[in-house]
Amino acid sequence: MKIVVAKVSEFPPGDRRIVQVGKRSIGVFRIGERFYALNNYCPHQGGPLCLGRTAPTTSSSRPGEYTVNEDVFVACPWHGWEYDVTTGQSYLGPGETPVRSYGVSVAPGEALGADVKFPDRVPGPYVAETFEVHVEDDYVVVDTTARQAVR
Repeated sequence: MKIVVAKVSEFPPGDRRIVQVGKRSIGVFRIGERFYALNNYCPHQGGPLCLGRTAPTTSSSRPGEYTVNEDVFVACPWHGWEYDVTTGQSYLGPGETPVRSYGVSVAPGEALGADVKFPDRVPGPYVAETFEVHVEDDYVVVDTTARQAVR
């Protein structure tokens, strides 16, 4: 299933959105010009992971010098367990289960309805009048199809 989250123009860098799809809650993050999505459920004890603080990682080759990396971690607000926003991987315990991550893309509005198919339906005898529709913005879209877990 594909979920339209928001217009790109209404989703500034550094922002996050929580979307609810049935019983599933997904956090969508914009880091610079890239988008990432994680299951809003901390594998540690079930906290609302995507409501936690986010921070980039840093590295240092010697005292007094450091580099801010592009990697961003989110810390669960319940116990502070951290997960890589780009992959869902935790670095707190060896063998810890990663949080589920989802594919995110930016799609032009015109393309959003293009992949809707009705394979189990047979056309009936009536046809309703239709009108051409144009959507002019780009949208952030989360793809919830199963992906391989990163370990």
